Amino acid sequence: MSKLIIINGPNLNLLGEREQTQYGINDYKYLEEICQKRGKDFDMNIEIRQSNVEGDIVNIIQDARKTHHGMIINAAGYSHTSVAIRDALSIFKKPIIEVHISNIYKREDFRHKSLISAVVTGIICGLGINGYILAINSMHEILKNEN
Repeated sequence: MSKLIIINGPNLNLLGEREQTQYGINDYKYLEEICQKRGKDFDMNIEIRQSNVEGDIVNIIQDARKTHHGMIINAAGYSHTSVAIRDALSIFKKPIIEVHISNIYKREDFRHKSLISAVVTGIICGLGINGYILAINSMHEILKNEN
């Protein structure tokens, strides 16, 4: 059984409450539920974590190196600012998919650059929370083909 970790960064715990035009009406609990359901479809063990604290995210990434086969990360605002998260991801050495709920290229200029994109396997953005399902599907294929 593959072990996958999904890491969500700052403010994603407020899904459904904030900027619904960007992030939709579904709340964080719904996001967790659909990800777990999709993981079960593939017999994947999915752990979902969220933190508003940069250092906590770095710790989660570092710990996942020893226990997980792949990672999906929505570093949210830290995608554009955190060298520390980028460095931790580069140490992971396993498949990583970066997800953004909104299309970062249709937003403010400062969101057009993701510091973590250069160290991930692939990127999904602008497809709402369905992007997580697409990332799980893709991770299943990546892990299946590596084994």
